[in-house]
Amino acid sequence: MARQSGKQGSRGGGRTGRSSEPAPEAQKSWQARFSQPADALTVGFVESLSFDRRLWRHDIAGSIAHAEMLAATGLISAADGRAIVRGLRAVAADIEAGRFVWDPTCEDIHMAVESALIQRIGEPGRRLHTARSRNDQVALDLRLYVRDAIDTSILPGLEDLQRALVDMAGRYVDAVMPSYTHMQRAQPISAAACLLCYVEQFQRDRERFLDARRRVNLCPLGAGALAGSTLPIDRRAVARRLGFAGICRNSIDATGDRDFITEFLAAAALCGVHLSRLAEDWILYASQEFGFITIADAFCTGSSMMPQKRNPDVLELIRGKTARIFAALTGMVTLTKGLPQAYNRDLQEDKIHLFAAHDTLDASLRAAAAVVRHTRFNTARLTEATRRGFLDATVLAEYLVGRGVPFRRAHQIVGRLVALAERDGRELGDLSPEEMQAACDRIGPDVRQWLGADNVVRRYRSEGNAGTVSAAAQLRYWRRTLGMTRRRKR
Repeated sequence: MARQSGKQGSRGGGRTGRSSEPAPEAQKSWQARFSQPADALTVGFVESLSFDRRLWRHDIAGSIAHAEMLAATGLISAADGRAIVRGLRAVAADIEAGRFVWDPTCEDIHMAVESALIQRIGEPGRRLHTARSRNDQVALDLRLYVRDAIDTSILPGLEDLQRALVDMAGRYVDAVMPSYTHMQRAQPISAAACLLCYVEQFQRDRERFLDARRRVNLCPLGAGALAGSTLPIDRRAVARRLGFAGICRNSIDATGDRDFITEFLAAAALCGVHLSRLAEDWILYASQEFGFITIADAFCTGSSMMPQKRNPDVLELIRGKTARIFAALTGMVTLTKGLPQAYNRDLQEDKIHLFAAHDTLDASLRAAAAVVRHTRFNTARLTEATRRGFLDATVLAEYLVGRGVPFRRAHQIVGRLVALAERDGRELGDLSPEEMQAACDRIGPDVRQWLGADNVVRRYRSEGNAGTVSAAAQLRYWRRTLGMTRRRKR
């Protein structure tokens, strides 16, 4: 039970007398109908307090709003309402201070809080559950939790990671690096454009979470077990008190719906994909074979056997931990796919998946932002890498298009030139004017102004391209969007 402090007073502050029935704290909330106490195995198997206790803030907030509504509608007295609210706030203070003793016989967070409340204030506490079921209560707690997770953890974490990437991009607009398709060198790009690619992906994640939040932000309380209540409760007043945009329309759906959790997990899984792809890129870039980036020692580890090793373990774990998020999504859709309407005890397991994915994504976002802030590009290595691999082949084909050669023919011409250079270990820029003229008489001396990675990244023209001019424009956009634009000094 809860270890409480303070005096027990009169109605509104303590017990008003003894009841002949067993105190709620001495039995399960549902036990009066049964002739036998629950078997110890049953008690241990059905309890969820060991993991749903983290919902205590949301449970108490919902109970306070419910009590205020009951008092406002006259379903309980104003004095009882005030006593309940004071008692709930005192329970919250005990939990916050670490004075609360969690008793697993209370089964779940709802009964743990209610039992502590009754122990503290007596009879008024027994009125709190009026017109309420644990079915709509837990649905409320979960919606409050998911909304808070989006607002206070995931969205700020995504924005912080975006800011870290934009800050880094600002240092490397003029740095040119190879891009890759099929893990083969493709075209030269601004290193800033490469970084801003991730910013775009995380922006879509932010938008998905914001969109999911709209469907989370509906209040299920008042749906009861599934059919509502005959008592004249005011569901919309509770919704307003808790900051919801409205109420769940159908009481059956309100208690059995967990789509909002599945949608949160789906958005989390896609975000995990993006984190994993960033981690994979940077693990490769940090290897000696690439050498494109250096990650600070504080975010690497060594080997217990090989003294020379410098492993990007933080990134590897970001990549690995996304499996937990995918597993949570798979677990949630598997959990709910065969359930009849409305609430079923299977749904107790939804919290396992939700909490695991939220914790993992939150930690991964913070770790990724820290790594980004302590990583630098090795620009000399980038420059060296752009000198090999025929990165200017596409621009040579487009040079020919500009001189009236159909693209398919231009593609063949350049392909033959690439094959010619490759046989001798040369690049396109190493070919003589005579060799180029032999392949196509429309290639003129000005082709030298097109070849080479530095020339290519300056010549990109299509909107949104990966060249230096476009990267600078994109950088300005993201600084404005993320509120990072520096104010000019007067």
